[in-house]
Order: sequence, then structure tokens, then C-alpha cells
Amino acid sequence: MKIVNRGYLKVKAKRPFIDWATATDADMFIDEDTEANIYLVEEDFFDVEPIIKANFKRIFLNELDAVTEDETAFPEIKLEVFEAWFNVEAGTMVFDCEKDSILSE
Repeated sequence: MKIVNRGYLKVKAKRPFIDWATATDADMFIDEDTEANIYLVEEDFFDVEPIIKANFKRIFLNELDAVTEDETAFPEIKLEVFEAWFNVEAGTMVFDCEKDSILSE
């Protein structure tokens, strides 16, 4: 097993995002049981808030873009909206259980 030199933010949709997503795309199936997304971030941090502040815009836009590419449908991209729309958990240890190399694009 290998340790990956990254921390992570685990981002899970709350009701406001779920409501927006299903109103924006009628074919979208998402609810409170939908799995969270993991975003790798710098590995050494002691305070979570600066990590969230540094990364929330890119994460928010990625989550919104997964529903629609129509930016006119997006809410205002602000930290307060992000925090109202998503639960975020952070961690500093990432382990790779696979033998193959990690691919990135």
C-alpha cells in the first residue's frame, strides 16, 4: 500500500443543491443517499477553513457543471452558498491500495 501525498475534501450534496439539480435537469437522479465526491488537495493542513476557501470555487463549478453547462442557470458562486449546498469533510491521509499507477488527466 502506498501513501498518496494529498489530503482530501469529501463533498456531499445537501437539499438545496439536490433541489436545484433536479429542477435544472429533470432526468437527474440525485438524493441524500447519492455518494459524495472526493477532491484531492494539499496534504499538510491544520485548519480546514483555509483549504475550503482556497478550493470551493473550482469544486462548486465542477459540481454545477456535472448538472448543466449552462452557466446562466448557476447560482452565485459564493462560499456561503457552497456551504449551504454541500457538506464538506476533510482528511489528510490518502492511501492507494492498488498496484497500478494513478492516472491523471
